Amino acid sequence: MKTMLRLAESKTELNIVADQIGAATPARLIAQITALAIYSKLQAGLYHLAATGETSWQSFAKEIFRLAGKSTKVNPIPTSDYPTPAQRPLNSRMDTTKLETALNIQLPNWQSQLALTLNEYLEK
Repeated sequence: MKTMLRLAESKTELNIVADQIGAATPARLIAQITALAIYSKLQAGLYHLAATGETSWQSFAKEIFRLAGKSTKVNPIPTSDYPTPAQRPLNSRMDTTKLETALNIQLPNWQSQLALTLNEYLEK
């Protein structure tokens, strides 16, 4: 989010990967749910934690700019056009059903978490 906002200050157009799908999950949500799991004495095991929904990096960037009132144009590109040292999966979504059931919660969607995180960041 911070990188996108910084880039929007100096560029009018960005090429962003559009074929990698996941759900942006802020550290605040991870900390809150981890604290709840500890307080609830959640049985040991493997649990997946992520905000609900799905988005590509391109759609995530577009939503950041929309919420921040930026007019930066976002062009979709494939992963193959943006090489990185670490290979990223095209689909990094997680099934959070086990965690939600164990804690009797419904995790929030990535859009609401982005809006909250962006508002907190911009208020500083």
